[in-house]
Amino acid sequence: MNTRQDYIAVLDSGLGGLSVLRHLRRLLPGERFIYYGDSANAPYGTRSRQEVESLTLQAAAQLMERGIKALVVACNTATSAAIEPLRRKYPDLIVVGIEPALKLAADRFPGGGIGVMATPVTLREEKFCRLLSRYEGSCRVYQIPAPQLVPLIEQGLVDTPLMEQTLHGLLDPYADKIDALVLGCTHYPFASHAMERLLGPKVAVLDGGDGTARETRHRLEAANLLENGPGELILENSLGTQEILRRSRRMLGLE
Repeated sequence: MNTRQDYIAVLDSGLGGLSVLRHLRRLLPGERFIYYGDSANAPYGTRSRQEVESLTLQAAAQLMERGIKALVVACNTATSAAIEPLRRKYPDLIVVGIEPALKLAADRFPGGGIGVMATPVTLREEKFCRLLSRYEGSCRVYQIPAPQLVPLIEQGLVDTPLMEQTLHGLLDPYADKIDALVLGCTHYPFASHAMERLLGPKVAVLDGGDGTARETRHRLEAANLLENGPGELILENSLGTQEILRRSRRMLGLE
């Protein structure tokens, strides 16, 4: 067992958290990262809260054995279901989650229409309901459950007619109602270009990955745990196939 606490572990239900990892690596180029995607159990967004919590705690326990100084839960669904249990179980560990960038959207478009696209679990969890209650009085918020996007992105079907057709079905009813679309699942940024084409330049497409990366840097800095080394990246996935790891590298722009 590695007792050195070198790594920042990034955990997701599959490949979606790679969108957060891109922000983290840009902001923290000297750090050592382990990315674990649980694609064998994806999508989390249609599972029960108890299932998501159990899967997240199980993955975190495995990562803890590797010697980590921080855990980034780069999955909105896992954050909603398991961030508090994780913090209770590992009180001395830096644990950073992610939430939909609703504050950013509300600040940028006061009184406007905000679409929040997320998984069903994220939208029904208490964490999102508390966030929603802060802003629904100052803007019009439209909840858009979109569980069907995660399997398409996991399979690499981003720039395809099927993705375009799916997005039309999800977004056409809101295209004239929203000023911003908040991406409440870390998978969704990989389809953001297709969303921007469909919605046009008047609708801002926002995700919370950059905020999560900045919060991680802030927490590491406060704990005097920032590293300025050559950097390292370990990519792992519960599917364990070379194809899923190749797809991960492609999504990070490494191939």
